Amino acid sequence: MADRRHAGLIESDCLMREDGVTQVGEGARAAGSAAGALGGLAIGDVLAERYRLEEHVNDDSAGRQVWRGVDIVLRRPVALVLRTPGGAAAEEMLSAAVTASRVVHGNLIGVYDAIDEGERAYVIREWIDGTALRDLVAEEGPFDAERTTSVLHAVADAVSALHASGMAHGNVHPGTVLVAADGRVVLADARVDSTTSNEADVRSLGALAYFMLTGHWPRAEAGRATALPDARRDSTGSLVAPRNVRAGVPTYLDDLVMDLLDPKLALPTAQVLTGELARLDTGERLLFGGNGTLRFADESAAPEPAPRAATPRLMVAGGVALALVVSGLVFAVRALNADATEPSTLRPTPNVTAEASATPAPQPQAIKLRADQVRIVAPVKDRDNEKQAPNMVDGNPKTLWQTTGYKWSNFGNTTKKGIGILIMLDKPELVSSVTLQLSAPGTSATLLGGSAAAPDSRAGDKTIVDTYQQVAGSQAFGKDSGTTIVFSTDASTQYQYLLVWITDLPRDPGESDYPYRVGVQEIAVEVQ
Repeated sequence: MADRRHAGLIESDCLMREDGVTQVGEGARAAGSAAGALGGLAIGDVLAERYRLEEHVNDDSAGRQVWRGVDIVLRRPVALVLRTPGGAAAEEMLSAAVTASRVVHGNLIGVYDAIDEGERAYVIREWIDGTALRDLVAEEGPFDAERTTSVLHAVADAVSALHASGMAHGNVHPGTVLVAADGRVVLADARVDSTTSNEADVRSLGALAYFMLTGHWPRAEAGRATALPDARRDSTGSLVAPRNVRAGVPTYLDDLVMDLLDPKLALPTAQVLTGELARLDTGERLLFGGNGTLRFADESAAPEPAPRAATPRLMVAGGVALALVVSGLVFAVRALNADATEPSTLRPTPNVTAEASATPAPQPQAIKLRADQVRIVAPVKDRDNEKQAPNMVDGNPKTLWQTTGYKWSNFGNTTKKGIGILIMLDKPELVSSVTLQLSAPGTSATLLGGSAAAPDSRAGDKTIVDTYQQVAGSQAFGKDSGTTIVFSTDASTQYQYLLVWITDLPRDPGESDYPYRVGVQEIAVEVQ
């Protein structure tokens, strides 16, 4: 068990099959193949005068070794993935590692070092004791809806953070998703090549959910053949929905997965998907009341004459579709028939005319915020580092605005209840989403909105905090938030002034006296 567990977590750095697909843990079937090529490394050897080899986990057929080691300077366990030769042969592995190391996120595996010695190259990364998702599903069987949603939310948050930094992951797969013994979900093994794209990452998130629910991987839809069993298909070769593979899959999750895997439908961004999964992960399965279903809808496509067989027939309540426009997608909530298996002669006919005549919703557009459109709001005590506010809209994630350090996460006293970031648009807008890229996970925040400004003073700040109301449809984030927070809205009310109100701070492990603080690297606003 120990070898399989360690392989699932550490062998995630580009272990390649002949078909070119990374399969975490497959190197164990080629044990010993690379030891000689890598110069006969042995337990106790020290690489780069710092990393001592403690345990040889396994080898893979592409010439890589995976070791558990110890950083003798910082005295922490590490994983080492070694490849020979170095140089051009290891360029992809090293390039992906260097790029991934720039993004710090609780659901991304930490990359500490990448070294090219010519005759060999190696990546030093975080050691996590746990199991690959592929092995968990093989051992325990498909996951229930709650566990699937929780894991998918964590992975989507990691992908969202990478996309916000300008990098696509390129290798979202059950073998590169790792579940630690403490329950932490980690995405590893980013890959940089010509096939890497943000859209492919989001499609793979749908495939990942399908795998967790069914134990099968939709190879064609994910654009990747693997050793995992292919998804279940009907006589025409079409994908069979998860709820038709096994009982107990709720309709809302079944529909979400099938929409992500449907090539005819436009994909959401990873940020938008993360926001919706956060809503589902906290139990808020419906955006509106009643027995509705969360759906992605392609407004540019003509309405289908009949729904696909894998999903329940949908009706338009009262002949009018309720639409929520979020970053280029419409999440439509419609009432379900009482029984999807009811004979067709007894089913009401959808009002297709009303659907076809509806005007397609406009696509959300990003606003380029200026430095004078953001400022810090603090009705009590200081506006922490307010001169740094323009860093949040300069397009450079390496610069940021950061709060002062506090002794307690809730700002440390009974008078200062929080701190805010005021966003001042040039005119009232139908706001689709507000996205924050943070320096650390675990920030509690709410999105408020108002129609009037207030003086740039402490009294003005108090007026803003006292009068602004939560933006319609937006979610309040708690301490389980990630480094990317997406406030999605119902885009039905115009706002010219938005306030991101932060009420709880994460702990900075590098600080001791005043350890609670957070930085905001970038803010993005999309409007209709």
